[in-house]
Amino acid sequence: MKRKLVIVMVGLPARGKSTMARKLGRTLELDGIKVRIFNNGELRRKLDTDEDASSSEFFSPANARGKDLRERISRQNIEEAQAFLRDGGQVAIMDASNVTRERRRSIDAAFPDQALCYVECLNADEEALEANLERKAGLKEFRRLSPEKALESFLKRIAYYESIYEPLDSEANRILVDSFDSCILQEQIADVLPYYDRIRDIITTRVVRNLFLVRHGETHYNREDRIGGDSDLTDKGLEQANALAEHFATVRIPIIFTSNYKRTLQTATPIAERQDPCSIIALPEFNEIHGGVCDGMTYEEIRQKMPHVARARGPNKYRYIYPEGEGYKTMEDRVHRGLKKVFFLNNYDENIMIVGHRAVNRMILSSFLSRQEEEIPYIYMPQDRYYHIQIDPHKRLFELVPYKSSPSTGGRW
Repeated sequence: MKRKLVIVMVGLPARGKSTMARKLGRTLELDGIKVRIFNNGELRRKLDTDEDASSSEFFSPANARGKDLRERISRQNIEEAQAFLRDGGQVAIMDASNVTRERRRSIDAAFPDQALCYVECLNADEEALEANLERKAGLKEFRRLSPEKALESFLKRIAYYESIYEPLDSEANRILVDSFDSCILQEQIADVLPYYDRIRDIITTRVVRNLFLVRHGETHYNREDRIGGDSDLTDKGLEQANALAEHFATVRIPIIFTSNYKRTLQTATPIAERQDPCSIIALPEFNEIHGGVCDGMTYEEIRQKMPHVARARGPNKYRYIYPEGEGYKTMEDRVHRGLKKVFFLNNYDENIMIVGHRAVNRMILSSFLSRQEEEIPYIYMPQDRYYHIQIDPHKRLFELVPYKSSPSTGGRW
């Protein structure tokens, strides 16, 4: 069996190729394997000094200069990968679109003595793709353009790739991956590939470099022991948000995910203002449990005016559903879908922050901790501390980190 491997990424822009490449590279590196990623986009941005290579027309099949530079970039990365493997490297990851059979044949020809495995990334989730496109349009290479023009330019770039796109079909070793769901859709492996069992495990496993799971600061509803609603932060809540901003000022946070509610956005804003740059992405999947007819009521009011609700919810809080509202069980699917969006939109090597709600954060945390459902409604979720989570094939870390020494307050979802 050949002991060296070339992994060739394939797919349209914004389909999660680079995130998957980093995930593969980092995990194999932790296994003690000498691995390196060769990214055509990064090399293009280094070589192009007049920024023409960022325009959509650069990617037109009819643009002779653009085609010539793209081919030169591909050859240079191939030569660097060849040198890396000759000098003791074990796995080279070719991170580029590689959407034509002609390009893939040139890669085959360049590595006649190495095992090759093609990994094609797809994403059929339109919402996640749209959000990823908007994020890509905010990259430095589009800084000269307005957000609207940047998105228009990026969509046109994708259209050019689509016009020449030839999916994997004849390659001897190929894997088709849904990068949103982190699952293998198809695989055709003709050879005995080194590290292949590990690669399949990495593709289908959620790996978390650093996830900071934060509950929003104190709200007026928290003080009054009310459930639900869209309350603003109190002065104390704003102080907590500013304390978080100070705490994370030296930690790179490129994206903060929130719900659509004001209290999470008000908590996230000071943190984002201390980062450069930082995007806030509000996901409806992370909205708090809807209390239905009980929304906005205090727990005491529920006990007095709706004693049947209080009695029914007590024995099994996880499966109880508020009349005309939700429960933990019914929001399970949407919260997990929100997590899939988070990991699809986040580059593997970047830190992640979620500013959420008590019940939602319990659901998020439970997906990593594998807690029994009857335990989930009682997971400790204070407002003066956050959970730090790291997960890779070698370790699992969960720690509750204080950022301010004020006592925790809030309702009892």
